[in-house]
Amino acid sequence: MTPFGMLPRSRRFRVAGIFDSGFYDYDANWGFVTLGSAQTLAGIGDVVSLLEVRVQNLDDAVAVAGELLRRAGNGLRTTTWMDENRALFRALSLEKLVTALFIGLITFVAGLNILVVLTMTVTDRARDIAVLMAMGARRQQIRAVFILQGLAVSIAGTAAGLFLGYTCAWVANRWRLIPLNPEVYAIPYVPFHANGLDAVWIAAAALAISIAATILPARSAARILPVEILRFE
Repeated sequence: MTPFGMLPRSRRFRVAGIFDSGFYDYDANWGFVTLGSAQTLAGIGDVVSLLEVRVQNLDDAVAVAGELLRRAGNGLRTTTWMDENRALFRALSLEKLVTALFIGLITFVAGLNILVVLTMTVTDRARDIAVLMAMGARRQQIRAVFILQGLAVSIAGTAAGLFLGYTCAWVANRWRLIPLNPEVYAIPYVPFHANGLDAVWIAAAALAISIAATILPARSAARILPVEILRFE
């Protein structure tokens, strides 16, 4: 308080270094000073207005915050890293959902391709299938041949896709190949962090769709009547 009203305090500081956290909001708005300098600038004496606590397990932040608030008493409040970045996590959750839908649609289209290829194979190889059945091959064996063929294609494609995907993700994250505007997205590049659990459910979904796509052609092949196919041969 001055005769001219409320005026902000000011003090000269020497810039000893510049940090880059990779997070635009921190890099653009935060600076680090000694505790004594901050207390003098704020004019609050030998007290602090905020304490930061780091937990060993990030998932325990909510429980630790509740325990600290219980021990500290009334007049104080706690916030966790999830509270401070809630909007960001909501956006990431929506983005992950959309990505899962896109991956599902791509896998569904790949399953349709397997369905078309096997159906054409049944049509082209109808005479050979009829000969095999005339020689004693059972319908279950014919059905198993086409299911195994589709399964082999799906396993090979899934393995190749996972390898290429994880390799590209590692390369893009290592060399930051996809830049972003930090003023808009708060980060300077798109980070990639491969998760083994994602690989498991993606591979399981791809195999399930691929196996489902083989059922109709396999049933069509098993229903071929050798007499009808070989009558005019």
